[in-house]
Amino acid sequence: MAGVLSPPTPATPTGMVHAAVSGVVIVHRPILLAVACACGAAAYVWARSSRRLQRARMRLEREVLENGTGQEPLELARSAFSKEVHTTVLYGLLALSALGTSFTDRDLLDLPFLLVLVPVAISLRYAPRFLAAARLAEERSLIERRAEEVLAQEELAPVRWSARLAPQELPVIEGFEVGQVYEPGTGAMAGDFYDLYPTSPTRLAAVIGDVAGRGIEPSITAFQVKYLLRVFLRQYRDPAQAVEELNAVLSSQGRPDELVSLCAVVFDQAARTLRVASAGHPPAWHWHDGEVRPLRATGPLLALDPHASYTSREVGLDAGDVLLLYTDGITDARQGGELFGRERLEELLASIASHKPSRIVSQIYRTVRAFAEGNLHDDCALLAVKAKEVWRHPAQP
Repeated sequence: MAGVLSPPTPATPTGMVHAAVSGVVIVHRPILLAVACACGAAAYVWARSSRRLQRARMRLEREVLENGTGQEPLELARSAFSKEVHTTVLYGLLALSALGTSFTDRDLLDLPFLLVLVPVAISLRYAPRFLAAARLAEERSLIERRAEEVLAQEELAPVRWSARLAPQELPVIEGFEVGQVYEPGTGAMAGDFYDLYPTSPTRLAAVIGDVAGRGIEPSITAFQVKYLLRVFLRQYRDPAQAVEELNAVLSSQGRPDELVSLCAVVFDQAARTLRVASAGHPPAWHWHDGEVRPLRATGPLLALDPHASYTSREVGLDAGDVLLLYTDGITDARQGGELFGRERLEELLASIASHKPSRIVSQIYRTVRAFAEGNLHDDCALLAVKAKEVWRHPAQP
């Protein structure tokens, strides 16, 4: 009937069903529909931020699987990603709840959703800042990963370099037993080195040296000295000649601050002798016939005088003899103002020379470390060579 208004349909499930059937959707709470849209927009902002953090997390997971490093940045990325996802889901659920409630006419349901407008407004107001922060977090994870790789390389480089200068494993030489210890002091790079290798079927060279100073340059010089001496000891039968050639090469480089002490020993199985040429190095100790004898320097430090001359000292070698080479980090170990010294080293070697070389050097190192109460600031290198009962005939290849 014209002019007569029908009463509104109650907001009951039956009424909503009739409205849905008739194709008309009645929004009882338009403001909640606006809240739903705002929550949806906030969810979109946080979802974009989550997407960036997800990329960073997935990249870190791949790197951890491939390299086994970067676990802490990965955990931080996972935590940040979880927080962003949590916020995204929260706003998404709020958007759906507000949308559904907008079709009801219950006043009490308005207030919680109206309060949600506060964090929604904050999310929308600072959306550019949130997205920028997510982008920075992604970029920071890349930078941190690269920094970790650089630090890992810096930590690994001295270890690998030391392995070249003083390898933990030396070649097995028939007729000899060998023991070695190397412990770098404070600092990243070391200048101590040792070497052991055959120069002919019946001759064995043992070398130990120390380059003055610390850091990369002395380490490079030590590496150069070690491998140049290999060439010269194969070229000359007399180790003194090899040391003279090495001194000439080092002196020509014009680095007077990189002085090198070195001891080169050649064991001759055929002649049953050993020859020693030492350039300003602490005396080697030769245990022979139950006595410890010093084999002192036969010339000055390398690179000190380009025209310096060096001589060799030859002594007999019997089965069971022991030769101990070391760097000054051993004898210079301190307990207060007192040095460990050469006399203590001589007495210690005399008491344990009958043991295997590996036990000799380990016991010397433990004794020196205990003397210094664990405070060994200089590099320590020990090389012990013991002649066995088995000797090769000169005619044997």
